[in-house]
Amino acid sequence: MSQDTPSDRDRSFALAKRANDLIHDYGPCATPRAYAVWYSYVSGDLPLLGDAVKRLTAQNGCLTESDIDTLHETYLDGRRLASAADDVSRVVLSEIAAVTEILDLSLGSTAQYGESLRGLAQDLAQGVPSRARLGEILSTLVSTTREVVANNRILEARMRDTRGEIETLREKLEATRLESLTDTLTSLFNRKHFEETLKATIDAARGRATPMSLIILDIDFFKRFNDLYGHLTGDQVLRLVAIVMRESAGKQAFLARFGGEEFGIVLPGVDRAAARQLAETVRASVMGRELVKRSTGESLGKITVSLGIAVLRQGDTPASLMERADLCMFAAKRAGRNRAVDDTAESLSQVA
Repeated sequence: MSQDTPSDRDRSFALAKRANDLIHDYGPCATPRAYAVWYSYVSGDLPLLGDAVKRLTAQNGCLTESDIDTLHETYLDGRRLASAADDVSRVVLSEIAAVTEILDLSLGSTAQYGESLRGLAQDLAQGVPSRARLGEILSTLVSTTREVVANNRILEARMRDTRGEIETLREKLEATRLESLTDTLTSLFNRKHFEETLKATIDAARGRATPMSLIILDIDFFKRFNDLYGHLTGDQVLRLVAIVMRESAGKQAFLARFGGEEFGIVLPGVDRAAARQLAETVRASVMGRELVKRSTGESLGKITVSLGIAVLRQGDTPASLMERADLCMFAAKRAGRNRAVDDTAESLSQVA
């Protein structure tokens, strides 16, 4: 049986704690189904479920047992995914059948035209035809050619329609794919996609002999903030941090929210100095924003973040790189928060 690292356990415990808090604040009871719904919500791995939970709590101020049952059946028990897969399969099969029909008609039309030409060639091979017979042959040839042209126009129109349907389906599938990789609350990528991208980035950096860095970011005193102002305002804090990350990071950076109040930034081609500079930019920018409660206009003060920076080393795995960044982030927390610490001995010794 695989063993979770301390950072994995800490993260799962944090998610569990927030899920339990939300059950207490917004849920009818602490059933296994309610826990599964709220845990999935705070993890951010199911964007559509997250949207549904936010919509229901905004409308009613809570989730009823009926809401929990509906959410669980729709997003967690697998039947919705199976139904969606069936719908996609039906559309794909329908479009394949349409393309096959078009090809059959095209082949039939071509074969018929070829047969007409062979018959005319045989007539001409029997000798020079009379003027009347030559007129009949030319008339038949023109008529047959017009039929082929007309059929081809119909086939082209049907092929264009089918191509349009296939393109629409492709766009829907791509939108669904991106949605499955996105955290619904912040619009950053979710933990699953983060882990896949981290591995791919490490492999690419090794293959090209280029640097790469990882930043782990955690919001300071986030639980206390939630307790004071409520989880909906806490969600506003999470969105604010995500906005700052997008504004500060370059186009090559990969931004993700793991769930809870923890975020990751994967930086391909970025060395320690540049990663450190970005971390400081994010930290200062977050601290420079004043949070205002939307419903009342009340100033909620400032928030801060702690960041850990790890640079790829020989022999690193995604787990080891992430664990090292986590350790640096926890070192920043122990040193007083609102700071960035990298994985050099010098940086760690300064906060020891």
